[in-house]
Amino acid sequence: MTADQAVRTALVTGASRGIGLAIARLLAASGVRVALVARSAAELSAHAAELGGGALAVPADVTSAADVARVISATRDAFGDVPDLLVNTAGIFVPKPLHVLTADEFERTIQVNLVAPFLLLRAVLPRWRELGRGHAITIGSIVDRTIFADNGAYSASKFGARGMHEVLRAETKGTGVRATLVAPSSTDTPIWDSVDLPASNRYPPRERMLSAQAVAEAVVWAAMRPSSVNVDELRLSAS
Repeated sequence: MTADQAVRTALVTGASRGIGLAIARLLAASGVRVALVARSAAELSAHAAELGGGALAVPADVTSAADVARVISATRDAFGDVPDLLVNTAGIFVPKPLHVLTADEFERTIQVNLVAPFLLLRAVLPRWRELGRGHAITIGSIVDRTIFADNGAYSASKFGARGMHEVLRAETKGTGVRATLVAPSSTDTPIWDSVDLPASNRYPPRERMLSAQAVAEAVVWAAMRPSSVNVDELRLSAS
């Protein structure tokens, strides 16, 4: 696979592990210069060194407007402009009933899964509109359309992310700016290592989930379509 002419540089959040890291690796293998963003500086630096090709490690908390401004400044300095591609992958998952979920857990989920993508979009959209190009890919979820118990915070955040994606698509249609939602079902990533599952666990065993690599391949496929083509939405499930 070779990079579409419109995709020379990319910024991937949540790039220290799981889906984000798999996406960063595939993009780098396609000849794209990648800025990897997450909170863990040591992991990011190691992954950037592994990718080579001018990959950039930018440790940051993407829920902070100040950190997002610093991320965009660093990528502009390194790439000469804002990235051609933004992949909002960073996310957290706290599966608890609403009466058990704490206010802090709910707020943090909304901040990471919904506010952070907004902050990053807001930071690049004005320049993309000037250039008449750019591509935002949002990692959604099966729960952005389907309701499950114990998903009050996560569903709220992912329904919101889907709504924001659809508004972005409506606002940018015909401008050259592209927007794609990739919504997978349960995916085997390290996020499950620290999740305290409810007693009525409805989730499939990890070996029957989608792989992070499969989701990453879908994301990179959408990113590499000709610049005249927008993939509005991809919904993924394990076979």
